[in-house]
Amino acid sequence: MIELDFSKLGGLVPVIAQDHRTGEVLMMAFMNAEAWDLTRSTGIVHYYSRSRNKLWKKGESSGNIQEVKEIRVDCDNDCVLVKVNQIGEAACHTGYVSCFYRVLEGDTVRIDGTKVFDPETVYGEKK
Repeated sequence: MIELDFSKLGGLVPVIAQDHRTGEVLMMAFMNAEAWDLTRSTGIVHYYSRSRNKLWKKGESSGNIQEVKEIRVDCDNDCVLVKVNQIGEAACHTGYVSCFYRVLEGDTVRIDGTKVFDPETVYGEKK
């Protein structure tokens, strides 16, 4: 079994979630050791929220769960790529399919994504 190196970022490792069918990068977040263990044992991606300072199961509020299809670990054991089946409409809490829906073009930003839900309706607050 691979032992992740949680020592470099204060107990966290970065995680990239990628749609296993399309290859689209859906989001980037962090895992601590507990999130890593839960992800592996349940087959559902769990993360650690730095802003809320707590463990969270992806989709616990929105229903947009990420089912693990494959896990890859980089050569330094300090970054994870999770290929997922995105259950629900979107990975992004702002309502877009992917968190990477903005494209920098010179000094301007162009929206290049599909917004599939209203965060106020799902979370009860503006995102």
